[in-house]
Amino acid sequence: MSGNRILIVEDEEAIAKMIAMNLEVSNYDTQIYYDGCEAEDALNRDHDYDLALLDVMLPGKDGFELLEVMKKYDIPVIFLTAKDDLGSKIQGLKGGAEDYIVKPFEILELLVRMEKVLERADKLNRTIKILNMEINFEEHSVKQDGREVVLKPKEFELLSVLAKNKNIAISRENLLRMVWGIDYMGETRTVDVHIGQLRKKLGLSEHIKTISKMGYRLEE
Repeated sequence: MSGNRILIVEDEEAIAKMIAMNLEVSNYDTQIYYDGCEAEDALNRDHDYDLALLDVMLPGKDGFELLEVMKKYDIPVIFLTAKDDLGSKIQGLKGGAEDYIVKPFEILELLVRMEKVLERADKLNRTIKILNMEINFEEHSVKQDGREVVLKPKEFELLSVLAKNKNIAISRENLLRMVWGIDYMGETRTVDVHIGQLRKKLGLSEHIKTISKMGYRLEE
């Protein structure tokens, strides 16, 4: 979400930068540290973070030790780790982590889980400003150039998903699950119809891109 500040502690530089790049595309602010002790020292100076993504196996302090530091500063934690044994998962979750995701993972799954954690912690930003629109999730409203545009409930939810994951291609199947729910038995054509309505009502034909044989992407 726009403006939420995320701490990433991951010792593999390529993975850390990949995560940060994808989060920044989705309007998160990120800070990376590659060493547990370095992260702890930095937190003593600046701990204004909404969420931390921690690897378990880190030089200096490991992720489980850092979890205690995060709790001191009331920073929710999601573990992102290659340690997939049950003991590590139990240790992380019983220790107070909000979630435990095993590598490799899909970035879209991470974004959805992050949003759920931020929502539970009441740290989720309530508005997104994108293009000439302001989307207010609390009021379920959309303003375009300051003027409110009336959307049906599913149109609003679909726009919200696209905006939260801007510049990321999302399949029709995933859009169905994220907007209509996992129990929805309808066809993916439903997504196409609602996309058509969003393009028409908000003039987004140039910004909601069709990804051939896949789905859609909202671009700024």
